[in-house]
Amino acid sequence: MTHTHPVADHDASALLHQEDERRIDVARHAGLLVVACALGLFANWIGTGTSPLAALPGMAVLFAVCVVGLLMARFIPFYLPSVAWISLVAILVTIPGVPGAAFVTAAVEKLNFLALATPALAYAGLALTQNEFAIARKSGWKIVIVAVCVMLGTYLGSVVIADLTLRLGN
Repeated sequence: MTHTHPVADHDASALLHQEDERRIDVARHAGLLVVACALGLFANWIGTGTSPLAALPGMAVLFAVCVVGLLMARFIPFYLPSVAWISLVAILVTIPGVPGAAFVTAAVEKLNFLALATPALAYAGLALTQNEFAIARKSGWKIVIVAVCVMLGTYLGSVVIADLTLRLGN
């Protein structure tokens, strides 16, 4: 007699119904990338003072690399996550000696990684689903106190480490 666990069956079912990267709408994702690139140019301008027009070629390169990676994830017959394809394309176009690699590197140097990553990470932190709201409702107000303490501790720990690193460097 075979006995299966109901939670394991539910997890397997959920995995089967997840979005298959090989069926993604590349045009829709490219449109979302345009919005992300515009926000990235703005954040880069605010963070570094580099004008959006000066940083536009680098952002266009990043956009093209992402779209090529998405197309590869969509149409190449074996499965590899789109982030892996995008990373592979980015590595290939920046290898010294590859035609255009010097241009790609020079263009992308005008973009600051932290300026690009901060809005994306902030959105990821704010993107809450119904599941997170259900957990928060069940946990009550105590979870807010724990979350504030964790964030404060993480921030203060980062400040101490950064301060020690800067003092040791001088």
